[in-house]
Amino acid sequence: MLTLGNLSPKEGSTKQVKRLGRGPGSGHGKTAGRGHKGFKARSGSGVKPGFEGGQMPLQRRLPKRGFTNIFKAEYSLVSLSQLDSFEKDSVVTVDALVAAGFVKKNNLVKVLANGELKTALTVEVNKASASAKAQIEAAGGTLKIIE
Repeated sequence: MLTLGNLSPKEGSTKQVKRLGRGPGSGHGKTAGRGHKGFKARSGSGVKPGFEGGQMPLQRRLPKRGFTNIFKAEYSLVSLSQLDSFEKDSVVTVDALVAAGFVKKNNLVKVLANGELKTALTVEVNKASASAKAQIEAAGGTLKIIE
């Protein structure tokens, strides 16, 4: 029976590894196939990714594009189906969402209209989509936008 303990590669599919620097009789002794001196003979050397022999590399020849706005407001998204897990007539704040594990601490929160909301809730978040606001109010709840 074939098990993991007696697996072996197919005959002829593997070769012995080339053992470098093991004496003159091996054929790969002394310089171990690296030749005499020079950049490629040194330890830790080798052509780095992107090196073009001293020519200005492509990633430095191409122009930079775009920019990153460091003041951009990132919102954590919460769906209506997640809000539906709260009890009826409860107040859902950002802290309550953090405690429930839906968002991380110190994040801005936006409610999106994914899923359905069947319970009446008072929702206090930083932002909400228009359709999410309509569904919260249709379920008998209220939405309060906080700054």
